[in-house]
Amino acid sequence: MGGTPRPEPLTRLRTSTARAPERSLESRLQTHVQRLAGEIGERNVFHPEALHAAAAYIGDVWAGQGYAVHRQSYDVHGVVSANLEVSRAGSWGTDGMVLLGAHYDSVYGSPGANDNGSAVAALLELAGMFAAAAPALTVRFVAFVNEEPPFFTSDQQGSMRYARAARRRGDDIRLMIALETIGSYDDVPGSQHYPPLLRWFYPSSANYIAFISNLRSRRMLKRLATAFRTVSDFPLQTATLPAIIPGVDWSDHRSFWRQGYRALMVTDTAFYRYPWYHTAGDTPEKLDYASIASVTEGMFGAVMRLCDGLAR
Repeated sequence: MGGTPRPEPLTRLRTSTARAPERSLESRLQTHVQRLAGEIGERNVFHPEALHAAAAYIGDVWAGQGYAVHRQSYDVHGVVSANLEVSRAGSWGTDGMVLLGAHYDSVYGSPGANDNGSAVAALLELAGMFAAAAPALTVRFVAFVNEEPPFFTSDQQGSMRYARAARRRGDDIRLMIALETIGSYDDVPGSQHYPPLLRWFYPSSANYIAFISNLRSRRMLKRLATAFRTVSDFPLQTATLPAIIPGVDWSDHRSFWRQGYRALMVTDTAFYRYPWYHTAGDTPEKLDYASIASVTEGMFGAVMRLCDGLAR
């Protein structure tokens, strides 16, 4: 997640018991995070071998799921950087699509387990779920490079390159969903923090996933949230907020807003609850994999329902 880190007090990570069908998914999610953050570790243009190893791992997983992996490559400080893309064609044969994305680089000095290994793991598993499904609209999955500073908001940010190219191509992206830092949850009251005023309207416990949009994207946020709540009982909070509030536009959805697309962020709220945000302590054992699995399953069902509704 791009932006400036903000320290928060330590919280207790929630533990939960996954239902039997979720156990395999939970294990796979943990394997992905361990590979990205535990074995490959810090991955950015300042550690090019690790960045390329992460890209290779993502490409190999998707190829193993039966996808043809497309690369959008460009040079940054002499280092080849690449966005990776796969697509599951829609059964209705329309041009419209829903795009899910997550950045696979980590900030300088951090192995990036939650930011953003957690979301990349979910992205990989969602692609696998859709490979065996028949969504009404095309669902595209993109692993973005160079989201973290110093590239965030610049022309070298991977999603900026991608969104601009998508607009030039005329891609009919009905909604872009940025998966961003989704691995930290805590039931303890006071574990969730907020910008000024928002604390009066939202829970004090960090036990939910959040959908965040701008004003233009609010209707799509409501549709996705309704679909999510239909298929999942995992706690969800939603907010339509101006970008002036710190964190609201600190991910790849911002790039799509700038190109006029409707987009939103799915997040655990990052530095508003996670004390290891943008630090060397953002390591795999800190994450709640049972909750990540629940969020992943909920997103699969929600996007399936959203695609069906948008195709009609």
